[in-house]
Amino acid sequence: QLQVVESGGGLVQPGESLTLSCAASGINSPIYLMGWHRQAPGKQRELVATVIFDGQTNYADSVKGRFTISRDNGKNTIYLQMNSLKPEDTGLYYCNTNGYFRGQGTQVTVSS
Repeated sequence: QLQVVESGGGLVQPGESLTLSCAASGINSPIYLMGWHRQAPGKQRELVATVIFDGQTNYADSVKGRFTISRDNGKNTIYLQMNSLKPEDTGLYYCNTNGYFRGQGTQVTVSS
């Protein structure tokens, strides 16, 4: 059974950086699509970034130029490098594997 573990969240000040990781296990082949969504308090979950197994990426307009998603197909692991963080980036970040959310998320809080 596919399982994911998200990590890397924390409390940072505006302008700082964080790197999130999502490691998927329980499957012996590369997962077609992996990505990150986030949910802020009182708001709906929204797309942050996705990456297909061949490396094609997609970003929300709000994070373009600041966030970079990457993946290691051999480990079915993705990373989200988040730079120049803003308070509006605050939320619970969930890993998406082929459209499913299987983890508990990792909290990112950007506050001065």
